[in-house]
Amino acid sequence: MIQVIRNSQRYHAENEWLSSYWHFSFDNYYDPANMSFGPLRVFNEDVVAPANGFPLHPHREMEIVTYLIDGQLEHRDTAGNRGVISAGEVQRMSAGTGIRHSEFNPSDKTPAHLVQLWIEPAVAHLPPSWEQKRYPLAERTGKLLPVAVPAGGNGTRPSHAVEIHQNATIYTSLLAPGQSVAHTLGPNRRGYVFVIAGELTVNGQKLQAGDQARVSAEKALQFAGPASGSKSPAADFLFLDLP
Repeated sequence: MIQVIRNSQRYHAENEWLSSYWHFSFDNYYDPANMSFGPLRVFNEDVVAPANGFPLHPHREMEIVTYLIDGQLEHRDTAGNRGVISAGEVQRMSAGTGIRHSEFNPSDKTPAHLVQLWIEPAVAHLPPSWEQKRYPLAERTGKLLPVAVPAGGNGTRPSHAVEIHQNATIYTSLLAPGQSVAHTLGPNRRGYVFVIAGELTVNGQKLQAGDQARVSAEKALQFAGPASGSKSPAADFLFLDLP
């Protein structure tokens, strides 16, 4: 089953420095029928105005992954970690037993456009930790490139991917016109798709920018970009393989 939720159905929150689209109940948006999808608890698409951001705030027992689409975002936390991420980089913070952090757009001219995901960890009471990796942007064309993988992979983790403490993998992909890629979901697995830009077809279902698809009870997924010869932009999307 593939449940498609259109861009127009997402909850939109906005203030003087932030425009945010929330896929699940978050902050002042509460829908008991839309709390999570498996361990995926939060999926927010944010645009942060220049020289603005989220002040120091706490988190506990959550794997927080930040994926930059455009611009930059600076992270600081109470464990002494600090990093600036831009397009082509991914960041993971394990809140574990508790940590406070801030996120700020360091540019005074360019908005920061990002996706942030919160995934419930498989193990509780972990010590807080943080890491940031650069992945090869060119290598995501025509394939599913993993940028976050389960921790403890016996040395099989790609050097460009961060580790999350859950049996979940986050992929990025860019499919030009005529390109396609397949993925097999294992038993008791589910998938989550978000289209950042362009037009994507998933098992015959057409998705546009801002659309999401929640996949369950499907064994095989076929992702296709725009039709061959089309002048439409490539399909830029994220895919999560989840328990």
